[in-house]
Amino acid sequence: MSLSFAPSATSKMLRSVVPKCQQQAAAVAAARQSSRRFLSTTTTARTQPCRPTAAVSQRCNSGAQQQQPRRYKHKTVEEAKSRYRTGPFSWKAGALFVLTGGGLVWYFEFEKQRMQRKRVAEATKGVGRPKVGGDFELVDQNGKPFSSADLRGRYSLVYFGFTHCPDICPEELDKMAQMFDLVEAERPGALVPVFVTCDPQRDDPATLKTYLSEFHPRFVGLTGTYEQIKDICKAYRVYFSTPRDAKPGVDYLVDHSIYFYLMDPEGDFVEALGRQHSPDDAAKVILGHVKDWRGRIKQ
Repeated sequence: MSLSFAPSATSKMLRSVVPKCQQQAAAVAAARQSSRRFLSTTTTARTQPCRPTAAVSQRCNSGAQQQQPRRYKHKTVEEAKSRYRTGPFSWKAGALFVLTGGGLVWYFEFEKQRMQRKRVAEATKGVGRPKVGGDFELVDQNGKPFSSADLRGRYSLVYFGFTHCPDICPEELDKMAQMFDLVEAERPGALVPVFVTCDPQRDDPATLKTYLSEFHPRFVGLTGTYEQIKDICKAYRVYFSTPRDAKPGVDYLVDHSIYFYLMDPEGDFVEALGRQHSPDDAAKVILGHVKDWRGRIKQ
């Protein structure tokens, strides 16, 4: 028995089967292609870091800023440019430089003056040089004994003159009073002003007290016998021409040296102040030596 199909039925069957196969093949190809894309995307994600979003980046940056301190104090680039435009110098650095330079200049000038005063003071104590000053025993304007030991422990300013001097001694005693007041204002009790007469025949204690009271109440007046005055003038290298046997009532002049002798607390000669020194200049010299003294000054 033989079967026979009609052509129309066979063609219809084939037409229905072929599209289904094509659809299945297309589906399989699409699945393969999607799997390939997935694998390539996964591989790329493993090899390349992911890019954070703007929000995540901002949070990360804020966290890093909180953990690490800022390394720059300038907020903007303009501030940094203006800072570096002036360089490392500023008004503070300039002021510090000026103050430091001024301090160094003052220190070196002070040391220079101190060393000069030290050389002057030590020059009179050198070996082979004549020493100015020495021990003495006289009488003050109150009639009490007064010796060189009474001047120990303080600086003394010694001047030689006489009460009958017409002009030089009054001028120098006025100057001596100004010098003493200037020193006393800075260093009270450090200086003793002493007036030694070169005319013991006419300058007794009472005469000295009346005469010196016109210049300053703190002046110490000293007198004694002719031999005592001669010895102290010789010790201080003072020239005077007082006659030995002058008679009372006879008027005469006495030539003497015009210097102020500055003596230190140990009785050693420091410096001679002459007429070229003004009261201010002489007071500065005296105060400089007083400040340089390392020992104790009796008040």
